[in-house]
Amino acid sequence: MTNRKAGPLAGLRVLELTQIMSGPTCGQLLADMGADVIKVEKLPGGDDARGYRDPLVNGVSAPFMMMNRNKRGIAIDLKHADGKAILLRMVEKADVLVENFRGGTLDKLGLGYEVLSKINQGLIYCAITGYGLDGPYAKKGGFDLIAQGFAGLMSITGEPGGAPAKNGNAVSDMNAGILGALGIVAAYVHKLKTGEGQIVDTSLSDAALQQLYWHAAIFFATGKSSEPTGSAHILTAPYQAFEASDGWINIGGANQANWERIAEVLGHPEWREDPRFKTNSERMAHREELVSLMNAVLRTRTRAEWQAAFDQAGVPAGPVHTVGEALSHPQTLARGMVVELDHPQAGLTRALGCPIHFSATPAQVTRPAPLLGQHTRELLKEFGYSDAQVDTFISTNAIAEP
Repeated sequence: MTNRKAGPLAGLRVLELTQIMSGPTCGQLLADMGADVIKVEKLPGGDDARGYRDPLVNGVSAPFMMMNRNKRGIAIDLKHADGKAILLRMVEKADVLVENFRGGTLDKLGLGYEVLSKINQGLIYCAITGYGLDGPYAKKGGFDLIAQGFAGLMSITGEPGGAPAKNGNAVSDMNAGILGALGIVAAYVHKLKTGEGQIVDTSLSDAALQQLYWHAAIFFATGKSSEPTGSAHILTAPYQAFEASDGWINIGGANQANWERIAEVLGHPEWREDPRFKTNSERMAHREELVSLMNAVLRTRTRAEWQAAFDQAGVPAGPVHTVGEALSHPQTLARGMVVELDHPQAGLTRALGCPIHFSATPAQVTRPAPLLGQHTRELLKEFGYSDAQVDTFISTNAIAEP
């Protein structure tokens, strides 16, 4: 095993049998923190994200590269007897296996937890599925769009009176990956104490439901389901996007002190005593009037001018950036959230950095996403196979390398 990094998870070996987004998110976070993540791709074709052809960078899928940097790659046909035997040997020396197949898929292949845990009692087996490993939907497949609808997220997203809207990002996919990584780290702590492995089970629907904290609190307290509020907060006002002369700016009047400062900055201190706006409850009841009045003032100056005024007054505020503006902002760059990688086919590319920062064991992004089967030979030799055996496996299509 090659310890490339000094991250906090250095020494952890992970077999990632995943594709698209939820599982790759999980594996990528672990890899960023130092784990040796081995991406085991299916044959033929590999991760389905390789087929996302728009946009391509020198013929390579940009979405695939984004989700799979920092990993080594091996391509195995798990339906082939030799391919299955190879994976079983790898499991013997692994700490973690992550998969995001439809529930029961690996069981059908003879590669489920009951089988693998007999080979390696300390194995942490993380399953990221559509709906979890139990319940009436356990065997159903999962997609981010379906999970957002199932969990009610689409019913609270968008503008009031509009059609149901999906969040612009794949929140259930990515949150499921984050929860999977968190569960794995927790299970690893348990393993270090006891030597015992276990199943870590999360799903897209669980991950989407977890996003409902405020909305669930309202429903449990009142029996009423929330409706869309656009960018506005469901509990406090003013707390949303407003119109400046050159774009949109978010203003966070999440408490009474901030509201009073906002009224001062906008040149209307009398609003603080206006019976429509004096308390948060009154501002929520008259939010449309308040927003209209604030927009009329805010449209007279630019985002930057208002930002400076709100900063001076200590009011939380910030521009609504485009993706490009966000990724090129000095703060983003200072935090190392954009990194460069040299891909063997795509060339010099950029990727998102690790969002978790450590003082003693820094996360690092040093390896581009692998070509399909790029490290197949290297990895099989680490697991005890000879070059001649690797050549035989390739000739029978049990494995592949570029």
